[in-house]
Amino acid sequence: MDWIAIIPFIVVILAAIWTKQVIPSLLFAVIVAGYLVDPHWLRGMMTGFMFIVKGLTDENNMKIIIFLYAFSALIGIVKVSGGIKGFVQEATERIDKKRGAFILTWLSSLGTFSAPSFRIVTIAPVMKAMRKNIPMSKQELGFVIETTASPLVVLIPVATAFVGYMTSVIELSLQQANAEGDPYSLYISSIPFNFFAFSMLIVGFYLSFFHRNKKPATDAEDMSQDQGKDDDDWQDCHPAVTKELPAKPWNLIVPLASVIVLTFFFMYMVGVEDGEQGFKALINDAVLDAMVLGVVTTLIGFVIYLKITALPLKKIMDSLIYGGNEIMGVILLLGTVWGLSKGSEALAFADTISSWFGWIPPGFVAVIIFIVGCGLSYFIGSSWGTWGILMPVGVSIAAVAGSSLPMVIGAVFASGTFGAFASPLSDDTNTTAGILNLNAIKYAKFKLKPALWAASAAAVLYFGLSFFF
Repeated sequence: MDWIAIIPFIVVILAAIWTKQVIPSLLFAVIVAGYLVDPHWLRGMMTGFMFIVKGLTDENNMKIIIFLYAFSALIGIVKVSGGIKGFVQEATERIDKKRGAFILTWLSSLGTFSAPSFRIVTIAPVMKAMRKNIPMSKQELGFVIETTASPLVVLIPVATAFVGYMTSVIELSLQQANAEGDPYSLYISSIPFNFFAFSMLIVGFYLSFFHRNKKPATDAEDMSQDQGKDDDDWQDCHPAVTKELPAKPWNLIVPLASVIVLTFFFMYMVGVEDGEQGFKALINDAVLDAMVLGVVTTLIGFVIYLKITALPLKKIMDSLIYGGNEIMGVILLLGTVWGLSKGSEALAFADTISSWFGWIPPGFVAVIIFIVGCGLSYFIGSSWGTWGILMPVGVSIAAVAGSSLPMVIGAVFASGTFGAFASPLSDDTNTTAGILNLNAIKYAKFKLKPALWAASAAAVLYFGLSFFF
């Protein structure tokens, strides 16, 4: 009866594709796991609930929750203090050429790589204001902007909202598969194997600086609005740049720089405490602790600074709480992912995978996982949901088959990135479409063809490497 261990994963995949909602699907799968462990009508429900509780009470998982909430809270007060609006206003006043706008788009990633939605909200209004000087349609501009969102953020190994989650799903997948390895080191090792992200960055760079199109496509644009007003008015296209906010670019630049600098500082100090020196002190498994300390220290310091500069404390705290609460959906997603992991452990999922999938040639695990993951992520529109569902499966099969763990992990992350970029249900697609006044469905259709080309290139690379790994 070991086959029952895979039922929760079948349930979550089918439910997610059917409902287009990841969290309810995961919660349903956790409840199913509870009843599979204990079929009693009451105890089964309680067992599923305890799976989630056990996941949430794990020490490292609590650190991830603190980091995500504190980081989202920091972005909340950056917005209300005029940091994003100030950056956008300065950029639109100083840049009046296409090349300058695209150079800014790429260079700004040095300070806005913390989350894809943050990148889009920061850069899209700038490009919206520059529309008359850029011979591209809005959907082509959106495409260029989004190539520096999820495909870029997933490749940056520190001080992003993604790192904590990505290392968490690797850690729980290793535990479930009874495999050895440091989660953060494996994440670092998997970055070169995220072939889809690299392919999309190359395509985006080409379109930014070398693209020449005499008749740009406009089928995704909403022609119902006054085009002159829509092209010029970047204010109020998003709450982060509304007219009522002040314009203070340093309120964006300084806090983000502080998070990055303090994260590296705390990583180094932890290494020193462990007896390491120089660069070796930075290479340790305390990156999550360092990220938490870096963002919390920055948050406290920024609140004090804003209070000193006469911003009402109530307004600061309301924005802090509102910003933190915006991430609660992600925290709920994490709780259900962790709960499903605990349920899978109770059902001996790893043993089932060992007995069922040991026949798969080691080199082909990555390409199979990537193709399956692309389909899943497109239909559910969530990179994080895809990673949470697919990573335990991929790592378990890789451990059984003897595959390269970094390559398989990279393939899982690549497949989720595909959905975040190409799906009409993704947050990236809908945020960009909202700011640039695009029809989200038509805009996603416009992006799909180049995304499929990049995914095909990635699949070929995984297949080619199967003969070497």
